[in-house]
Amino acid sequence: MRIRAAAALVALCLAAVAGCAGDVTGGFSGGRLDVVTAFYPLQFLSQRIGAETVTVRDLTKPGAEPHDVELNPRQVGQISDAGVVAYLRGFQPAVDEAVAQEAKDTAYDVSTTVPLLGLTDDREGSTKDPHVWLDPVRFAAIADQLGVRLGRADPVHATAYVARAATLHRELDVLNTQYAAALKTCARREIVTSHTAFGYLADRYRLTQIGITGLSPDAEPSPHRVAQVIREAHLNGTTTIFFETLVSPKIAETVAREVGARTAVLDPLEGLTKPGQDYFSVMRANLTVLTTALGCTS
Repeated sequence: MRIRAAAALVALCLAAVAGCAGDVTGGFSGGRLDVVTAFYPLQFLSQRIGAETVTVRDLTKPGAEPHDVELNPRQVGQISDAGVVAYLRGFQPAVDEAVAQEAKDTAYDVSTTVPLLGLTDDREGSTKDPHVWLDPVRFAAIADQLGVRLGRADPVHATAYVARAATLHRELDVLNTQYAAALKTCARREIVTSHTAFGYLADRYRLTQIGITGLSPDAEPSPHRVAQVIREAHLNGTTTIFFETLVSPKIAETVAREVGARTAVLDPLEGLTKPGQDYFSVMRANLTVLTTALGCTS
């Protein structure tokens, strides 16, 4: 796949809002770097890479749907006081607005925001799909950049941040290898999803995503779109219609009844829903349901 450098519409960013990049004078409490994250995947990275030398505050409550998150005054204050804010530009308008307002109020130069993944590819709609963390290869690249960026904000612990990022990168490489091997030989390669959130995952492992709704999980599909998906599912011999954890499964259940298929959860990992979960456990659960649904043989 040809990849070219570009400024993606939903560039994943780090803002040092407590001071100019490279000259952070605030953003610490109790001797730890204050890191504010916009939603779970960025919280996961920050906690793994920051470990005991950072305090991570996530803006999206567990079990909440992150797309339309609204911030209360306390959370806006957390952004103002943070040493680093990790967010996905274009994914959560309220977070974008709060970071931009803080930059305006403090004369912080937003252009110094460090892009974690300034890459896009030629896949149609790729620059509009924010779910980059579902591709372990890209997520590993983001981990590397986050390690460097935390080190810039907290030079005393820079070596440790980079080292932990490298360890996480290796774990993500293993996950990628597991996905590639498990999905190499399958009876079907089409996945029918209630929410078009799996473009990066599908692209990485040569799957075809057929989304009932678009990128917004709250969007209502037209009757024409539902009928089109049902036809494609029949043609492809689809056995499973996937829905996600944080939105209603009703549309997926309707399509499944028409097709004579079952339903199963394919988690876009926008937030955790059960105690004891983390990024790796959810991704491996996703791999299990994918290999079953697609009839894969390893």
